[in-house]
Amino acid sequence: MSKFGDYLLRPEVYLPIGTIIGLYLIRCYVQGRQFNKKTDETGKVVIVTGCNTGIGKETVLELAHRGATVYMACRDMNKCEEARKEIIEATDNHNIFSLQLDLSSMESIRNFVTRFKSKETKLHILINNAGVMDIPRLVTKDGFEMQIGVNHMGHFLLTLLLIDVLKASAPSRIVVVSSLAHRFGTIKVNDLNSEKSYSRKFAYAQSKLANVLFTRELAKRLRGSGVTVNALHPGVVDTELFRSMRFFGWKIIKFISRPVYWIFFKTAKSGAQTTLYAALDPKLENVSGQYFSDCKSTSIGSNAKDDNVAKFLWEESEKWTGMTNHIV
Repeated sequence: MSKFGDYLLRPEVYLPIGTIIGLYLIRCYVQGRQFNKKTDETGKVVIVTGCNTGIGKETVLELAHRGATVYMACRDMNKCEEARKEIIEATDNHNIFSLQLDLSSMESIRNFVTRFKSKETKLHILINNAGVMDIPRLVTKDGFEMQIGVNHMGHFLLTLLLIDVLKASAPSRIVVVSSLAHRFGTIKVNDLNSEKSYSRKFAYAQSKLANVLFTRELAKRLRGSGVTVNALHPGVVDTELFRSMRFFGWKIIKFISRPVYWIFFKTAKSGAQTTLYAALDPKLENVSGQYFSDCKSTSIGSNAKDDNVAKFLWEESEKWTGMTNHIV
């Protein structure tokens, strides 16, 4: 055997190479299934909330590549405009628009819907993507605990105000970005607003459980309307949302954890794949009330199956948002 061959067989040579290859294969596996079906979304009107970065931005980018008309609904309009211009430049799709939407304000939500309806008479896909995670107890402008307020109540009001346009555009779809965290959540029927006690992680889990319960209840109410609604878990994704967590916000942790992010977390692009699957796959045109992960249907936590709690949450959400006389 040549000297070079002998060199390659040394443990100090092939072990590091094997480790690198192994870690790369783990990274590829972690990225999960990709939605690669070719679809033409020309003429389709889509709203995506919280999309100036991360999963939302990647979702808009792919929709733009497929020819959709997309309204980017964001709180920070400066960042939204930057993202919008990048997407237009990357796709040459000029039907990408931005409208301000602050999900922590019912007034802002109502103003957004009014502006949208003044521009469009159709809405084929509504993607409720925006969210906040693992934050200190704050309240919205209307007095809601911020995580249940933004992640659930804000999207509840937005969705109900757009139901008429979605029905007029049928077949149409509503996609709700939830989380695996819903499995650890409980709807606190005696303290939904977390006024008696507050845990930033349990409040997040409650809001994500609320997403799934809302999806299932809304699917029942929309049966036969031509409008479907499904929820999903995007995966553990390396985005600003995750990095905003208290522990991961420390600079030293950010530095140390970068290799971990790279290996074990999905990229924002991979994180957007299940959203795109739920929004675009032709096979799901008549599928409603389901929960997806990694571009396939999967089971939900036991608390998400409680129809009585779903009804309670719906009725409370109507009261909180002033939608008690709204018929879905």
